Order: sequence, then structure tokens, then C-alpha cells
Amino acid sequence: MDSMRMITEAQHEKEMTRMETANRRWFVAFMVVLVMLFVSNLAWVIYECQFQDVVVTNTAESADGGTATALGTGMGDLYYGEGEQHD
Repeated sequence: MDSMRMITEAQHEKEMTRMETANRRWFVAFMVVLVMLFVSNLAWVIYECQFQDVVVTNTAESADGGTATALGTGMGDLYYGEGEQHD
């Protein structure tokens, strides 16, 4: 029976108190991380909602069916739509 070590009830209670304290700390740490996750996602959604898509339509005309050039359109994508020839 040398391999079996007997512990007293006081030692057992002390160990259980340590385990409860450690579990409580892990739970608080988990809750802090979870709240930080939600806060960071909410901040990202608020940040992204302040931008909006703006559509600007420019009409360019050229004489005698020549090439029309749209200058000063700014930054962004430029969609070259269908051309119409007016007489």
C-alpha cells in the first residue's frame, strides 16, 4: 500500500477550492474574449456602413460620329456603355 497516498479532507477541500478558482478565472477570460469578438464585429459593421455606392452618369457627345472622351471622371470603375449615334 505504499503506492496509495492518503490525503486528508482539509487537503482535498483546499485542492477543490483551487480548482474552483481556476475554473472561474478561465470562465471570466472566455467571457472577455467573447465580448471582445462581438464588439470588434460591431465596430467593423459600423465602419463599413458609413460608405455608400455612388453612381454618376456622364453623357459625352462628339461631332460627326467621332470618339467621345470622358475626362475628369475621378477614381473608381468606369463602365463603357453602349454608344448611340445621333443625327
